[in-house]
Amino acid sequence: MRSGAGMVTLGIPASINNAVIRSKIPELMTLPLPDAGKGTFIPGAFAPAKKFSAACNVLLIGPGLECTPGTRALVRKLAREIKLPKVLDADGLNAFAGSPELLRQAAQTGLVITPHPGEMARLLGLTVPQVQAQRKKIAVDFARKYGITVVLKGHHTLVAGPDGHSYINHTGNPGMATAGSGDVLAGMLAAFIGQRLDCFTAAKFAAYLHGLAGDLAAREKTKISLIAGDIIDKIPQAIKRILPA
Repeated sequence: MRSGAGMVTLGIPASINNAVIRSKIPELMTLPLPDAGKGTFIPGAFAPAKKFSAACNVLLIGPGLECTPGTRALVRKLAREIKLPKVLDADGLNAFAGSPELLRQAAQTGLVITPHPGEMARLLGLTVPQVQAQRKKIAVDFARKYGITVVLKGHHTLVAGPDGHSYINHTGNPGMATAGSGDVLAGMLAAFIGQRLDCFTAAKFAAYLHGLAGDLAAREKTKISLIAGDIIDKIPQAIKRILPA
């Protein structure tokens, strides 16, 4: 929401909806989805999620999920059948581990994946050192092969587009290697796509501004004390840095 999304709705298992309502920020909406009272998604959540998506501009799948069989099946069906630009992060991306060819079916309306090196390694059946040794080649080749935008996170996050273009980001600092930081990036990216930026452009801006917000936060909090919420707090200041005078 700090990156310009006009409305954000969080799809959650119905049995935890009341608990989330008590703790969420007031601007965030929730969409309770069927979970058979188990607190994790089941394939039956697809129909109401698809119906709700008709009023949406972008779909972000991943933060806070688990890799249960039911959730994995739901993620794959959402990615394949909901005709919106999509961002896959965390367990939304892990649902495709070992089966990256399935991403082609989700790419028709625009798709961005945001793996860290471990998630990229799981997608490809490689080791993390193998991914790190050829970051640019692996990201560019993967983006071209599956027709998607890849945001390979880490030191100098690399953005690769389906047409072979790439961008290496130089903002950010080691203090950002903290729980939730990647979720902030995914949210920023989805917000920019929701404002009609194409996937590659949105990914470049998100990587740059996410890192810049982290740098601004580190100056105030130190890299040691930095947490993901500090990055969110600095997003408006980061955006002001690139707005025309």
